[in-house]
Amino acid sequence: MSTLQLSLAIIGGLVLALIVAYNTWTTRRNAPKRALPPDPELDRTGEPALRQEPGFDTGLPTGTPLTPEEFQELDRGREPTAHVVDPTEALQMPVPAFSLERRPGLDPLIDVIAPLQAEQLVSGDAALAALPPTRRAGSKPFAIEGLNEATQQWETPAPGQRYQSFQAGVQLANRMGALNEIEYSEFVMKAQAFADAVNAAPDFPDMLQEVARARELDQFAGDHDAQLAFMLRARQAAWSPGYVQQNAARLGFVAGAMPGRLVLPASAHGLPPILTLAYDTQAALADDLDQSAIRDVTLSLDVPQVNRAEQPFARLREIATALCQGMDGVLCDQNGTPLPAMAMDPIATDLELLYDQLDGRELSAGSVLARRLFS
Repeated sequence: MSTLQLSLAIIGGLVLALIVAYNTWTTRRNAPKRALPPDPELDRTGEPALRQEPGFDTGLPTGTPLTPEEFQELDRGREPTAHVVDPTEALQMPVPAFSLERRPGLDPLIDVIAPLQAEQLVSGDAALAALPPTRRAGSKPFAIEGLNEATQQWETPAPGQRYQSFQAGVQLANRMGALNEIEYSEFVMKAQAFADAVNAAPDFPDMLQEVARARELDQFAGDHDAQLAFMLRARQAAWSPGYVQQNAARLGFVAGAMPGRLVLPASAHGLPPILTLAYDTQAALADDLDQSAIRDVTLSLDVPQVNRAEQPFARLREIATALCQGMDGVLCDQNGTPLPAMAMDPIATDLELLYDQLDGRELSAGSVLARRLFS
């Protein structure tokens, strides 16, 4: 083989190697970013974890329960102080109540209410048996409440209780629109059937007046409803579902009820989430999540559903900025047009005005009435 042939062979091999390297680099660059495996050397705060030899001796008597403070001491690598609880005393300790916001009942601000005066006391079991099978009149929530003889409070009929009178109600408006004549007639039919079953005399308000009130409330709700949604789009490489979940989890998001949906929980249990992060459902259901590519995710805020004190829009801006920086993305509107940072300031000003107007109508954002009306 001549020197020229040898040189050409070497050059050809180098070119082939460069082509293979370039294709490998391009494939890696365009592959969806994957979630990083958990590092056993780091604790939940991201700081190096203290190494401890395996063992079961905590310095406490066997079977001794640990208080939350002692668990925190163990988490920090310190040995907790011995704390012995007598079994008899433990049984007498009060059990913390499960706190859940109590939903008040019918309200004349957003409901049509018809009194149902019973001829005699009615048992809760009889009232439950007389309730209609569905709790809606058309697209509007329908409810019946009883005045408890013992507590003198309006409540949903319950077994073992006695009620001296009832009231039926239907919601004036929701995001499906205002209460119309057909829905009002269905409400009357259901309330009348219940009244006949418990021997009560109903007193229905004028239909035309209530329908007009429903239209006025629906007009207000339509003018003061705000659901904000922003798109976070990948600049270069796509994201895998695990990569999105990992970055969102660092900011407090947890898995939602549906695939491809993450939520930022409210500060109080039982309330709607502050923010929602959603991506393609098909990608979330893929067999190989590492190979499933996501080019954009949606960050949304349902303004009337979240309490103003949570500062949801300020948190949305902070989270959007953090996600864009951490995932190499860009913030866009729903059409995919990039948004400059200054574009968010007018939205914040408009939201403050919206909050004030909702407060003035006694429909403060995040309140039970606002969540019912804007649903």
